[in-house]
Amino acid sequence: MEKIASFTVDHLHLNRGVYVSRIDNFGGQIITSFDLRMTRPNFEPVMNTAEIHTIEHLGATFLRNHHDFANKTVYFGPMGCRTGFYMLLSGEYSSRQILPLVIEMFAYIRDFEGEVPGAAAKDCGNYLDMNLPMAKFLANRYLNETLLVATEENLVYPK
Repeated sequence: MEKIASFTVDHLHLNRGVYVSRIDNFGGQIITSFDLRMTRPNFEPVMNTAEIHTIEHLGATFLRNHHDFANKTVYFGPMGCRTGFYMLLSGEYSSRQILPLVIEMFAYIRDFEGEVPGAAAKDCGNYLDMNLPMAKFLANRYLNETLLVATEENLVYPK
């Protein structure tokens, strides 16, 4: 079997950032998959499941209620390696074009107060595995150390 595209990215030289993972055509519909890398693979500790789960709930809620992207959001969820998230949007976009949306989403997560949407037994299969304070901390770090100061090395996969 051939390696899938995401396994061909050099994770030893991959920084935190926002990357176009792939662009696909599904029945005439273009889908752009983004790699939202929150920790540097193999160099920084991975995120724990509770904060990932919280970011997933908040990020998905934000995107599916966004005035411009609600109807363009296909998926938002964690990577199995726990270093970031995948965000799939209908349409073709570059990392630079989508950066303002990602900044807006992580500012929403950083500033969120109250009950995490969907964090109830009737709404979620693992509702107790949530950590809002740590999710807010990680969102703030991602914003300040990566998104708000992004350069090409945070927006284009290493060669």
